[in-house]
Amino acid sequence: MSARDTEILQWIFSQQDNMVSLLATLVNVDSGSYDKEGVDAVGALLSRFFAGHGLQTTVRPVADFGDTLLVGTAAVRRDAGRHNILLMGHRDTVFGKGEAARRPFRIAGDRAYGPGVADMKAGLVMNAFVLAAFQTFAPEVPLVVMLTGDEEIGSQASLAHIDEEARFARAVFNAEPARPTGNFVTGRKGGFTYRFEISGKAAHAGVNFTEGASAIGELAHKITALHALTDVPQGITLNVGLASGGSSTNTVAAKASGEVDVRFVNGQQRDRLIADIEAILSRPAVPGTTTTFERKSESLPLAPTPENAALSAIYREAAVSLGFEISGEFTGGCADSGIASSAGAPTVCATGPVGGKAHTEEEYILVETLSQRAAIVAASILRLRG
Repeated sequence: MSARDTEILQWIFSQQDNMVSLLATLVNVDSGSYDKEGVDAVGALLSRFFAGHGLQTTVRPVADFGDTLLVGTAAVRRDAGRHNILLMGHRDTVFGKGEAARRPFRIAGDRAYGPGVADMKAGLVMNAFVLAAFQTFAPEVPLVVMLTGDEEIGSQASLAHIDEEARFARAVFNAEPARPTGNFVTGRKGGFTYRFEISGKAAHAGVNFTEGASAIGELAHKITALHALTDVPQGITLNVGLASGGSSTNTVAAKASGEVDVRFVNGQQRDRLIADIEAILSRPAVPGTTTTFERKSESLPLAPTPENAALSAIYREAAVSLGFEISGEFTGGCADSGIASSAGAPTVCATGPVGGKAHTEEEYILVETLSQRAAIVAASILRLRG
């Protein structure tokens, strides 16, 4: 390791308190996925941080959700071939307006708490300081940070932006939180949802029952059939998590609706599931009912390709060089790393600080891992530089 490499890592470890300070600022700003103003406010705070380190942020506008932000060293290239090292993160959270004021950032013992602290504002802070370190000590490294604004609702607005940047990347590190075990993620499921609307025929449940066609009855058949597609050993799960319908207990329901979450491991499963689900939704079980449906919010799987495995090995070796023994693991959750990997970029995920209980009031990170995981990413980049 050269003297400059050592300087980069020492600087990152020295920034622990500044990382905590920036994290507190970001956590205390509401930025739910549908709160464009809040998500963009978090982006403005990060842009100010980058400007303080001589970095200019490029904004790719998004109409209804948070804009996509790009910032990198002058060495970043977007011509033929894979040149860049891409650090990814999302600014949106699952929490609504007022949540940050109700339970602001706090530290208790070795943990920090607050809405979105792990998923994934700590990862944003970590990526920001890694980029600042290379801008200061090694600006010749083509390092770019991408900050999106709609990951928690499927990344439909930012998908094209991620795909484009990934096509110029020789390595991608996605700063979702490291697992509570301390491990990073080498594989993720893909997923999508279907929203469906059922129309039946209303009738009085006591007087002219047989003249009706129950949309709720049809919904029950569809839920049963959709759930029957689940194959846990193969990594396939379907869950109708939203269902509604009807107007009163003594009326045969004229309307009903549902939404099903679908998870899978590979593209072959995806294609088969789409065909099976659409067959179920198209075919009525209750005469007189019809169903319309729409596939939404698709996330691509992070598959264990040879390129991803090679990058995971580099990341693991970088951790060992700093005295940390970590491994990769598989998770059923979806993330933007699947988009990058599907674009052909070698990708590892959950390179952010160690955290847990995401999307709940108990969400946390281990504070000491802010600078620790930043240093592991930086050490990985140093191994890739040549």
